[in-house]
Amino acid sequence: MKAQFVLIIIAVLAGAVLPVQVGLNVQLGKSVHQPIFAAFASFLVGTIGLFMYLLVLKFDFSTLGLTKTVSPVVWIAGLLGAFYVAAVIMLAPKLGTALTFVLVVAGQMTVSLVLDHFGLLGLPVKQINWQRLVGVAFLVVGVLLIRKF
Repeated sequence: MKAQFVLIIIAVLAGAVLPVQVGLNVQLGKSVHQPIFAAFASFLVGTIGLFMYLLVLKFDFSTLGLTKTVSPVVWIAGLLGAFYVAAVIMLAPKLGTALTFVLVVAGQMTVSLVLDHFGLLGLPVKQINWQRLVGVAFLVVGVLLIRKF
């Protein structure tokens, strides 16, 4: 139970840092008049940070050869991450941070329900039920309220 609580806290923190990251990236993009550069810089700094973390963990880089065994489709994840970061950098100044993120969360929840329902991408099956659909409906209502006010 305690381990799950720690995981929940980490998940909330991960979500909490995203709007801050977007705000900082928007500032960088405005300073150079190019939001895509901000996304590039974000990934570059993140890549350097992750590489340093792997060094601290004493990661066995000889295992990189094992990546040859994965489907080439998994490498699309990096492009999806780049699309996400670039999109929110461009959208936040136009829609506002709250509306941007409530729309992002609505999209995440919708696709998450489909992935869970069909067990896609190797995820465990968790059927769509009325309670989950009500949760998505609340998100839609939240989008409408945030957009209106």
